[in-house]
Amino acid sequence: MQKRSRKDVNAIAANIVNKATDESRSVKNPAAVALGRLGGLKGGKARAEKLSSERRVDIAKKAAQARWGKIKSSA
Repeated sequence: MQKRSRKDVNAIAANIVNKATDESRSVKNPAAVALGRLGGLKGGKARAEKLSSERRVDIAKKAAQARWGKIKSSA
């Protein structure tokens, strides 16, 4: 009688696909990764500095509406 594998069927399938496609060849360029990270670190602060306080409040209210379905008034 054959022993059962302790691995999940999905894990086995993913392992087969990884070996078949040889994903080790898709190595990222470290310089490009660093440049992308640098832009990502700057982006949020730069956007916040450009927005007016009223616009930031509008964006926050819209986010609250999307998340909770209602906007709480500050009264």
